[in-house]
Amino acid sequence: MDLILPSRRHHPPPPGPSSVRMRRYKPPILFRKYNMHSTILTASLLALSSLHAVLATPSRTVQNVERASCTLAALGSGKDDSPQLLTAMQSCSTVVIPASTTLNISTRLNMTGLSNKHLNLQGTMRFNPNITYWTANAFPFAFQTSITFWILGGTNLLVDGGGTLDGAGQAWWDAFASNSGLLRPITMTLFQATNVVVQNIKMINSPMWFNFVNEGKNVTFSNVSLNAKSTSSHGAANTDGWDTYRSDNVVIKDSVINNGDDCVSFKPNSTNIIVSNLNCTGSHGISVGSLGQFAGMFDIVENVTATNIHMSNAQNGARIKAWAGSGVGSGIVKNITFANFVESKVDNPVVIDQCYMTSASACAQFPSNTFIQDVFFTTISGTSSGSTVASLACSPGARCSDINVNNFSLSPPSGTAKYTCQNVKLAGNAANLFGTCATT
Repeated sequence: MDLILPSRRHHPPPPGPSSVRMRRYKPPILFRKYNMHSTILTASLLALSSLHAVLATPSRTVQNVERASCTLAALGSGKDDSPQLLTAMQSCSTVVIPASTTLNISTRLNMTGLSNKHLNLQGTMRFNPNITYWTANAFPFAFQTSITFWILGGTNLLVDGGGTLDGAGQAWWDAFASNSGLLRPITMTLFQATNVVVQNIKMINSPMWFNFVNEGKNVTFSNVSLNAKSTSSHGAANTDGWDTYRSDNVVIKDSVINNGDDCVSFKPNSTNIIVSNLNCTGSHGISVGSLGQFAGMFDIVENVTATNIHMSNAQNGARIKAWAGSGVGSGIVKNITFANFVESKVDNPVVIDQCYMTSASACAQFPSNTFIQDVFFTTISGTSSGSTVASLACSPGARCSDINVNNFSLSPPSGTAKYTCQNVKLAGNAANLFGTCATT
């Protein structure tokens, strides 16, 4: 999902923490080379905010010496459990939240700089929907004007246990319906995190994206259940399952997603990613991009495979989207594979849109500078909700190359399936379904 918001003043985060030493943000090599996505990102999060004062649990005093394991109990009576959780994560190798426990998370969680930690979430972490507090205090990220409840970072981290992260999103979705400028928190943000596994947990009702992987490396999500379901007339808006950004070697697998936006979205500088065995319902698809929006920026998405995907009642299936027009940026989409997609009642099962958010006349005059090459749509089957089952719309000027289509079996609700393409030469055994591509 791409937020296109009116410009607003960015509020910098408060001064860095006094109790935890944090390294100053230093852009990775890939970012420094291409200076990507927004000029303000060169100072994107100068400091994350301070941890709350170290508090003890009612049953014991947490020692400075790291313990092997700590088990938390909720403080109850509406009290904030964030301070004791932060203390335990700093002081214990393993933190257990028992199955019968619901922690009330009322203040932000800064868990950056951790090493060799295990959060065994058997119970529930519920983020208190105090909109006034979170809009003033959630951690800000410049990318797409994002904010988040929780930043988790460091090395060798494990989150599991079968429990639930509850974003309590209903209040946020209802408020957003009358205030489209409301910034809503992401539930979990992995920031500068290496060698991380998140597995065997449930996430429900995120106000915004469920997961944001920002500057991550060697990250795996496995057997994660995501569910965003509104109980009012206001939908669960912008509830992306995963957004990856400036991250490398990410695996998302064996998971079930019921949400209101992209199932997975690969944002700028997402490289070497595998997405497999997902069941996505109500989503906007498995999406590359959008890319190339900002002038002077060079965006990269490379070496991505999405395979064994079930997509139902969705807006899109397999999708690539890049900006065109005057004053946009540039980039490269390379070596992308969408394989073994089974789709049911999907509006647009197969999509390349290289004139994203751009009129046909503007795209013809100012073609996309984000080049798309070495793309494979392989073994795509199922049903669409309309007559068009595949649309591969490239900008003029040979902006798309080596686009391969194989083993398509897609049907509309009635009549003959329609395959459309423009400004591209297709290869593969399904190329004949498209006929001669239009030139604009």
